Amino acid sequence: MQYPILIIDDEKKLCSLLARIIELEGFTVFQANTGKEGLKILASQEIYVVLSDVRLPDINGVDLVKEIKQIRPYTEVINLTAHGTIQDGVMAMRNGAFDYITKGDDNDKIIPLVYKALDKAKLQYRVGELESKVNKKHDFGSILGQSKAIHIAVDLARRVAGTDTTVLLLGETGTGKEVFAQAIHYESKRKIKPFVAINCSGFNHELLESELFGHKAGAFTGATKDKKGLLEEANEGTLFLDEIGEMSLDLQAKLLRVLENQTFIKVGDTLTSKVNVRIIAATNRDLKNESETGKFRLDLYYRLSVFSIELPPLSQRKSDILLIAKHYLKEFAGKVNRSGLTMDETFEELLLKHSWKGNIRELKNVMERVVILADENLLSANLLPYEFHYPEIGNGDSMKMEVIEKLHIIKVLKYTNGNKTETARLLGIGLTTLYRKMEDFKIV
Repeated sequence: MQYPILIIDDEKKLCSLLARIIELEGFTVFQANTGKEGLKILASQEIYVVLSDVRLPDINGVDLVKEIKQIRPYTEVINLTAHGTIQDGVMAMRNGAFDYITKGDDNDKIIPLVYKALDKAKLQYRVGELESKVNKKHDFGSILGQSKAIHIAVDLARRVAGTDTTVLLLGETGTGKEVFAQAIHYESKRKIKPFVAINCSGFNHELLESELFGHKAGAFTGATKDKKGLLEEANEGTLFLDEIGEMSLDLQAKLLRVLENQTFIKVGDTLTSKVNVRIIAATNRDLKNESETGKFRLDLYYRLSVFSIELPPLSQRKSDILLIAKHYLKEFAGKVNRSGLTMDETFEELLLKHSWKGNIRELKNVMERVVILADENLLSANLLPYEFHYPEIGNGDSMKMEVIEKLHIIKVLKYTNGNKTETARLLGIGLTTLYRKMEDFKIV
């Protein structure tokens, strides 16, 4: 790849000479004789390194560095001057210049310096591309669905994303609360800072306190050195507290302090630490009801619920089920190098009829399973788990004898293609008994 270099110098002969020297190194070189011309080129070309004279007819080259960085933040700028001053050099570096050198005396340094600046610029462009991919992966475009219910939730999340307001995400398990939290973060002004997530139900009281707030060496047995907590890890970014309803009351009091004045005290410390962090919390509980019964702090509830968003369960998003299923089908098929996988009509019908108590997480898991099991490109209903064919198994009564008996009769009837005499023989019961059981169990 020929990385583009821009030279800005009002001395046309010197500009052309320097351009020729750099072109011999295999670079593509653009030339400009004023700062305005240079900025115009930068607006239309992805320039990696700029060599700019300090004394230009329309702008000081040191000040130009700042304008270049606004247009191309990853581009490196080398200032060239015939009469260098320490003051200009310091200011150039403050404005973001890669280096500041004197013309004539440092001609032999220019090419090596260009290569060094190029290495840094390439790295920054690469990091920028990766950040852009991460942002795109986690932005609101990653939230699947066309239903009215999901559009309402996304619209609310978009509105609050650009603020520092605390957000409380409500909804059943598996509805995508962390996906929403990430989208809010990556579409906020904090997006280049950390997004840190923790599930409060995954730790006991002592461990959760240490994880969140950090601790000092000697605070408890095993604390051999200072530990930075997740609040500090998320400084200037976002901390996502999943299952906030599982947090103990005394930890809730400490979290309330963070929300009120962005300060906290590490475990075993006496000094106050300060952070700048946005809190997004999530729960599948009714925190208002729990706060009224003393199971959750009422003052913390009101601080967390400044902006609440209710995420709809998949059962209220029937029109989104196949769209989401196809998305995960494509994703998992790509992971195992299978293309052209499609769902047959019966398969799709069973997906639509299913209760989806595990919501999107359950649907994702089901699609991963069927991709692994599929021998043919057309996915048939027999790839789906047992409970899709017999919904009774998912209603909480699946261990009852009558449910097991009913399912077994259905299975044998299916095996015999509905031949009741053969079914009764295989079951070891009389035909009359089979008819009675079919009537009792409402088997058609």
